Amino acid sequence: MPDIDFQPFILSFKLAGITSAVLFVIALPLSWWLSQTKWRFKPVIEAVTSMPIVLPPSVLGFYILYALSYNSPIGAFFEETFGIKLVFSFTGLVIASCFYSFPFMVQPLQSGFEALNKNMLEAAYVAGKSKLQTLLSVALPNIKPSLMTAIIITFAHTVGEFGVVLMVGGSIPGETKVASVAIYELVEIMDYKTAHIYSAIMVAISFLVLLIVYMFNQSQNRHMKVTQ
Repeated sequence: MPDIDFQPFILSFKLAGITSAVLFVIALPLSWWLSQTKWRFKPVIEAVTSMPIVLPPSVLGFYILYALSYNSPIGAFFEETFGIKLVFSFTGLVIASCFYSFPFMVQPLQSGFEALNKNMLEAAYVAGKSKLQTLLSVALPNIKPSLMTAIIITFAHTVGEFGVVLMVGGSIPGETKVASVAIYELVEIMDYKTAHIYSAIMVAISFLVLLIVYMFNQSQNRHMKVTQ
């Protein structure tokens, strides 16, 4: 039985947890605005937020790597002002992951908000609630399946990242060497036995994540049918 280093998995979960939390804060107001606005250029914003889904990870990773490097104004500013190196660091991984997983948080939330009963929202406004109060106390509690889907799928998607993570973070043990990168390196040195174990762990995690999402959504759908 080969020795299993759980550090890459711990690092992957840490990265996914931080990324999901950051994206929830950023995506919540944007998703709410996209679901409510009738702005003529709304499709442009939706296209921009969805681009990480269709862009090759190497392309997205290259531009993020360039933007965060010392040769760019952003990278130079952070390194000279705060002493923070954005490339080949955990901080850089979080930034890259936020870009890569952004649509997986935005789209389920936006779909949930768009499916809400408009009369319920109008009643909240008539009752004197502000847009922020309506979002937090009326809209958000009524999109639990979409909320659960957004958070869990974003978490799982971040855990499985490879291309963007490898380009921006490299493979520094305990710093940027996440599970997907560890598997790639095991295959490179032809340690297939350990690679099988690591991959099986990732398959099990992916299955459990999806199972939780579908079971939760099924439970919510049954509850809604009962209360109707």
